[in-house]
Amino acid sequence: MTQTLDFETLVATRRSIRGYKPDPIPQQLMAEIIEIAKRAPSSMNTQPWNFHAVTGAPLELIREGNTERMMAGAAVDREIKMADHGYQGVHRDRQVEIAIQLFEAMGIERDDKARRQDWVMRGFRQFDAPVSVVVTIDRALADDTVAHFDCGAATYGLVLAATSKGLGCVINGQGIMQSSVVREHANIPEDEVIMTCVAMGYPNTDFVANDVVSRRAANDDVVNFVGFDD
Repeated sequence: MTQTLDFETLVATRRSIRGYKPDPIPQQLMAEIIEIAKRAPSSMNTQPWNFHAVTGAPLELIREGNTERMMAGAAVDREIKMADHGYQGVHRDRQVEIAIQLFEAMGIERDDKARRQDWVMRGFRQFDAPVSVVVTIDRALADDTVAHFDCGAATYGLVLAATSKGLGCVINGQGIMQSSVVREHANIPEDEVIMTCVAMGYPNTDFVANDVVSRRAANDDVVNFVGFDD
């Protein structure tokens, strides 16, 4: 039986899970999780999102295709626009910080190129999770930033819903870096644009990186209170 968590506990205890048990996830459970995620708010109730839950042989083909292309040095093939220069400044600092936390937890030394590369390739393999949920947006709204915001809200709802059902997730931008591979094997319609994917499964409690808690900036760094009494 799944234990029900209050919302604050659910949010506070959620982790990005990068190691999974091989146990399959029933389709009915996936349907329940997506039903919850669809309650995310959207601008004027446009609901611009779509979810493609992929498992089994099609997911294995995606893993293989992603791995083959990335190991061959293929160019990034995402359908959404990314910053040309990568993350900079404080955003780069936060990216590096979580990488250090994960490598330390896994015992991966800085000069261990083989294990570092294997870690990176895990992302392209959807972290070997039994399910990958590919989140897309209707192509008619591809250039609508508000719709992108709405899609992000639904993705967070998906992650929280899965966590509430005893599953683990990680939002996985690496998994769609070869979007043409994902599109082919997940049967994504041409009138949809691939935004991201979410690796999902039952957490492997022996995978130490699952215990890593990413740090958050203090309110003083990101919040501006206006008009409040002291």
